[in-house]
Amino acid sequence: MKATIERATLLKCLSHVQSVVERRNTIPILSNVLIEASGDGTVRIMATDLDLQVVETMSAVSVESPGAITVSAHLLFDIARKLPDGSQVSLETAEGRMAVKAGRSRFSLPTLPRDDFPVIVEGDLPTSFELPASLLAQMIDRTRFAISTEETRYYLNGIFLHVTDEDLKAAATDGHRLARFTIPRPDGAEGMPDVIVPRKCVAELRKLLEEALDTNVLIDLSASKIRFTLGGQSGVVLTSKLIDGTFPDYSRVIPTGNDKLLKLDPKSFYEGVDRVATIATEKTRAVKMALDNDKVTLSVTSPDNGTAAEEVPADYSSQPFEIGFNANYLKDILSQVEGDTVELHLADAGAPTLIRQDDKSPALYVLMPMRV
Repeated sequence: MKATIERATLLKCLSHVQSVVERRNTIPILSNVLIEASGDGTVRIMATDLDLQVVETMSAVSVESPGAITVSAHLLFDIARKLPDGSQVSLETAEGRMAVKAGRSRFSLPTLPRDDFPVIVEGDLPTSFELPASLLAQMIDRTRFAISTEETRYYLNGIFLHVTDEDLKAAATDGHRLARFTIPRPDGAEGMPDVIVPRKCVAELRKLLEEALDTNVLIDLSASKIRFTLGGQSGVVLTSKLIDGTFPDYSRVIPTGNDKLLKLDPKSFYEGVDRVATIATEKTRAVKMALDNDKVTLSVTSPDNGTAAEEVPADYSSQPFEIGFNANYLKDILSQVEGDTVELHLADAGAPTLIRQDDKSPALYVLMPMRV
């Protein structure tokens, strides 16, 4: 194999694929990327961790002799990063090594044969639809902070996607909070199986979307695999296994009868919570909210660090009462709310609270209170 690629093109491609590769691997070939040069003047680079696979195709490269080989992902990425800007990088294989040349630099890297490289078998992916990349990115941002990190409840370690008659919904929960984002059901999504997209796939997809926000993403899926295609032929294809588990019926925890309505400016509310939480310790992450006519008093009491309180103006006319929340969870939700107002629909100090921008907002959050 021999191919010459412009450094910026190679670096961009490697930056996309190498982050899938785990730093520590018991299987040596999983530390490598597969590089395939074709006679049609394209080079494909593939990386996998056996659950997630990313393939990127680079066109407008010079291929002198086609072939395929695997080489250390992080090594090649670090080399490409340090090569001079604008240089042409030659990749050539001979006798079990890969020669990397650019300008006056010469590297000789160990390789492993391409036949040992594992490929995820996609099988049949019957459901297929397209979404604007910017909408998909928004969907991820509004929900992924609520993904559980508890390995024992593995079925909560991802974003749950499911369709209803009219909508496509994305939801994530860790048992303390729930985030849901709803969009009109795209053409082709009818009859789609309920799927849980793993956290790592969500993170890699979000990184790839950042560079393709003005394009559409093709999504193909079955009950066990999902594939995202960005940028057409010479683009990136991300394929992932799905979490094999049943996501709980989260609609049961969305409160419908919360009759106390609190409206605030999300930015000043966030800043107030952030300030009083300065003195909170790991044990006392709770911020107490005392609701009164047209104001909320935020307070934190810490046995080690003293007390803090701040008054935030609000629109509230129901019965005064007190409720406590985890300050970090509250901030996570508030940071996702765009606009000048956020609505908190409350019932009492022990019941879950519904948080949203307004009743037309595609995003909805539920937060469990804490005892304070």
